[in-house]
Amino acid sequence: MSQVTAIDLGSNSFRVLIYDCLNNKVIGEYNEVVGMADGLNETNCISKEAQQRVVLAIEASCKKLNYEPSKAICVTTAAMRLAKNSSEVLSYFKEQTGASFKIIDGKEEARLTLLAVKYALKREKINSSKFILLDIGGGSTEIIVNNDEDFISHSFNFGIVTLTQRHENCDDLYKELQKNKKDIKNFLEENSIDTKEFTFVATAGTPTTIAAIKLGQDFFHYDKDAVNGTKIKIKDLDECLELFKNSSTSTITKLVGKGRVEFIEVGVYIYKTIFEVLDKKESIVLDDGLREGVAINSCLLR
Repeated sequence: MSQVTAIDLGSNSFRVLIYDCLNNKVIGEYNEVVGMADGLNETNCISKEAQQRVVLAIEASCKKLNYEPSKAICVTTAAMRLAKNSSEVLSYFKEQTGASFKIIDGKEEARLTLLAVKYALKREKINSSKFILLDIGGGSTEIIVNNDEDFISHSFNFGIVTLTQRHENCDDLYKELQKNKKDIKNFLEENSIDTKEFTFVATAGTPTTIAAIKLGQDFFHYDKDAVNGTKIKIKDLDECLELFKNSSTSTITKLVGKGRVEFIEVGVYIYKTIFEVLDKKESIVLDDGLREGVAINSCLLR
């Protein structure tokens, strides 16, 4: 078979991709917010409600894309790495749907995401030799420094869901982001990274949402081909924060999608923090991420 099905079960999102290995082309895709990390800060467990949402998402994606879950390559990341009931949860998923998920560590997540982004940069005809990649997840934030054929990465233990659920006010959020800022600076300094030499690239839900809003799109009229390669500046982030501050919940839901409303502002603050750490004026946004990397990696191994 020249096709592969890849599933990325993140801390907030569930994403499926049907990929044509021969033509390096996406045949079908499915995205849904499942809120895996809801309540994880308090209980250290994946809730029964979150588990059921994932099962229903797998079933819905099967109906739409007509794939067999037992034959899909399924990976899961930060929330499952942190949860003390991960073994039981993954057994439940396999029992209910046939999908067999593998928990991947931060380094493998970085490698696979980087693989997808390299392919995407070449597709968009953007220099892919030296760049710093930001991947903001629900439970973690990955920083990957690519230098030609070499890369280093670090998975930082904060994401849009975990930060939102940890802090009820802006002051506490700001304090943690300042601490995170120092940790990222230390990582870059310890590895002698001169950020001026690297292009700033960003992937995942927050950057793509900001890019879509900048282009006049909303969640229901999202065009990833237009989003790919969009350049975002700090002023775009400030304008989005102002827009969210002065808009109704229904308006924000239309812009960012159900299940993302309560997290999007924290995502923007994380994005802004990385801008400041890297001292960059703009970043290039790409829609491609972990699920594309899983699919491409599988194709290369065939």
